[in-house]
Amino acid sequence: MITRKTRWLLAEWTESSENKARRLCEELGVPPLVGKLLVQRGYEDITSASRFLNGGMEDLHDPYLLLGMDAAVNRIRSALEQGEKVRIYGDYDADGVSSTSLLCHAFQTLGLDYDYYIPHRALEGYGLNNAAIQLAADQGVTLIVTVDTGISAYEEVEYAKTCGVDIVVTDHHEPPERIPHAAAVVNPKQEQCPYPFKGLAGVGVAFKLATALLERPPMEWTDIVSLGTVADLMPLKDENRIFVRSGLERMRLEPSIGFRALAEAAGLELEGITSTGIAFGMAPRINAAGRLDHAKRAVELLTAADYDSAILGAIGLDSLNKERQRIVDEMVKEADMQWLGKRGAAEAAGTEEPSVILVAGVGWNVGVIGIVASKLLERYYKPVVVLGIDAESGMSKGSARSIEGFDLHAALTACESLLDHYGGHQAAAGMSLHRDKLDDLEERLSSLAKTWLSEEDWIPRSLIDLRSSLQDATLETISQLALLEPFGVGNPSPRLLFEGTRVADRRAIGKESKHLKMSLGSGRTGLDVIGFGMGVMSGTLEPGCLIDLIGELSINEWNGQRKPQLMLQDLHYERELPDVFPAREQFGAVYQQLRKISRAQERGLAEKLAALCSLTVPSVRLMLDVFEELGFIEIGGGTVNVAVSPVKRELSSSSRYQAALSRYQGASGANSPA
Repeated sequence: MITRKTRWLLAEWTESSENKARRLCEELGVPPLVGKLLVQRGYEDITSASRFLNGGMEDLHDPYLLLGMDAAVNRIRSALEQGEKVRIYGDYDADGVSSTSLLCHAFQTLGLDYDYYIPHRALEGYGLNNAAIQLAADQGVTLIVTVDTGISAYEEVEYAKTCGVDIVVTDHHEPPERIPHAAAVVNPKQEQCPYPFKGLAGVGVAFKLATALLERPPMEWTDIVSLGTVADLMPLKDENRIFVRSGLERMRLEPSIGFRALAEAAGLELEGITSTGIAFGMAPRINAAGRLDHAKRAVELLTAADYDSAILGAIGLDSLNKERQRIVDEMVKEADMQWLGKRGAAEAAGTEEPSVILVAGVGWNVGVIGIVASKLLERYYKPVVVLGIDAESGMSKGSARSIEGFDLHAALTACESLLDHYGGHQAAAGMSLHRDKLDDLEERLSSLAKTWLSEEDWIPRSLIDLRSSLQDATLETISQLALLEPFGVGNPSPRLLFEGTRVADRRAIGKESKHLKMSLGSGRTGLDVIGFGMGVMSGTLEPGCLIDLIGELSINEWNGQRKPQLMLQDLHYERELPDVFPAREQFGAVYQQLRKISRAQERGLAEKLAALCSLTVPSVRLMLDVFEELGFIEIGGGTVNVAVSPVKRELSSSSRYQAALSRYQGASGANSPA
């Protein structure tokens, strides 16, 4: 038996949905699967579906719908006319770097006297600060234009006025109650802003400012917009979808010097670049500059005028990223050991382990603690807080990541008496506090998690778009799924459910047989499946068995051949029920045979035991499943090992035993076995 690792949540599909999908297929000429996915994602009529599939520059919104755009444009044009010195003030993440780079291009095109400034992550921290404003004033700057920051900088804007510096704020973060009294504030999330799309990244807002200043959409810079939008996990809907589609096309056909160099250093082929390539190939290298050195190195790359300097810059960022990976790997190992130690201590004391993972280390790099938190969450599926402790002051700076159902911002608000500073949202947050309060914070957060989360919340969810069949998995259909790209937040790669699918063949592949390769069905309806890290399942699955599985369709190209392929994410397999449910004595007889054998290859063992004990193979396979759950045997790497001194447990305490018995009774109407 192989039990699904996640909760499968299949999106609703009705007769009305079917009719709408059929209409889209007829009108737009798309395959049935694409039509269904369009409906499932909310594009139910011809107009919205066509705009989603084909939207371009003509579908962008008027930048002057953004509250404050008039004032921003007027102030910047006044600076141009008066010959004022202007400074772009950005942020050190990939969105901030992209926003800064885009305005550099725009201001250069306009002929402004400008430069840019990004605060140092470790030395200055996030956002506007008075020292940087004073420096700007001392250097003759009279106008600062912020990008991807500034919406919360009320005091700093007031300070700038005393220095004779005007501030134009462009940002996309949630506005606080008190908005800065700046020369202009442009943010689609302002309460009174009528802009129809609220999901712009910081670089998207900068693009709208550039559009208003240049009196045209500068589509030649959508490569930069796509980088910031994807890296900042913005929803790939509405304008963001247009930006990223256009940006990817530009990278493929007319890549800028900076992106050519970045792709070469990252080992990416720009001809086939996708949003995934941006997210996992480009963005980490851009972010590495701000995490380990200074973000200006990334801006220099994206604004480079010659390839020689660009490739040197890109190689430097690639080296920083490798160092970042090394630091993260080390910190994850240390954090994991710390967490396992806490679990072991709780077990030894006979108490529950903490419901929230809180780990902290002296000297841990605060530039990467968010990445470490994400990796621990992925491993354990618990809310995670990772903190770096300053050895001298004892202050801890932390980053947190959460699971569905546990609102981090609300939880930190409930613990605010322990915190010096905190901020964030449901899924991610940051905080600072003294190390002496860490135990109290762990205790309070764990208590809140126990109260707020149900038993079901501790199991990760898999959202499934549609039920599908092997007949849908054709090269033509999979190729046309590309119409739905780019995939990402708000428009994920389609996840499909295949039920009752017959396994034609299966085997473990790769180094140490870590991965699973299967063939489903046969002939024209056959489908190859690859499951990374699932090689151990090959010993349990049998040719001809029926399984349920979820995954994403793709095309595997090898030696000039193209074949449909499913990237497996989860599966569920229940063995064939025995004709007669085995009695306890029969369980005992098989277990005694196992103890005599002690260790055996998994393949063929059920058949051998069935012959020895005069039982059917399905009966023995059920017993092996139950024995494994009860700890009587261990199954792994294709081998079965019998526990030397297992804890005595009743068969009825096994959930697998109870589930199989329930299925058997439901199918046959029989009573419990003797």
